[in-house]
Amino acid sequence: MHVDLSDTTVLVTGASRGIGRAIARECAASGARVAAHYVRSSTEAASLQAEAPDRIHLFQADLTDLDACGELFHAVVDRLGGLDVLVNNAGVALPLPLDADADTWRAGWEETMHVNVRAAEYLCRLAIGHFTEHRTDSLSERLTDHLTKRGGGRIINIASRAAFRGDVPAYMTYAASKGALVALTRSIARGCGDAGVRAFVVAPGFVRTDMARDFIDAYGEDHVLEGIATDRLTEPEDVAPIVVFLASGRADHATGSTIDVNAASYMR
Repeated sequence: MHVDLSDTTVLVTGASRGIGRAIARECAASGARVAAHYVRSSTEAASLQAEAPDRIHLFQADLTDLDACGELFHAVVDRLGGLDVLVNNAGVALPLPLDADADTWRAGWEETMHVNVRAAEYLCRLAIGHFTEHRTDSLSERLTDHLTKRGGGRIINIASRAAFRGDVPAYMTYAASKGALVALTRSIARGCGDAGVRAFVVAPGFVRTDMARDFIDAYGEDHVLEGIATDRLTEPEDVAPIVVFLASGRADHATGSTIDVNAASYMR
């Protein structure tokens, strides 16, 4: 089956590296216009855009600033003429030992929740408003014509296995933030369905990315590989096709669901 995202505009946050980069690349390869968000990795972002300069468009924003999140969203809509799919992929995973001093603990929780939850929920809010006001892209019209009469769009939030299984104490902040993201997504799916908004969670386990490097360095690759049913660690390219499929509209009746991509290391 060929997934065609022609005439579809997708915003991917945290697109310069890791899972986000793979998602942006796969969306562009499927014909989408991709708004690729990055924070500081301008060189990596530029190299991503160079792979498909006619389809990948760069947008910089600091997601610790809610005003910047709003500016990002409106810049994408203004420059690309609208938005059909929001992929909240950007996130941080800060190691925060239980014996950290109070100021460090507080700052770590605030930064994690701000990037992983507050930025995502604000972008979701803006996307829901936009989806509700505007007709969806022609792909959605071909697949689900009855939804286009009431607006519509898709939100795909990248959570984590840790939202369901928990994590080691130093990363409980990360696990908690991803649990909040799951609850947010389910609420959107249940509460905004009448407007044609579909919302999904993709929950990877360990993926070989720069963000996972600190954990691997601290706990060892054997710990990371423990319990997986495959012969290698998950790569970003293993996650991206699932996101593209959800973005296509072919899985809209799975709205509210979580797709686990963890090599059978945790099954619910």
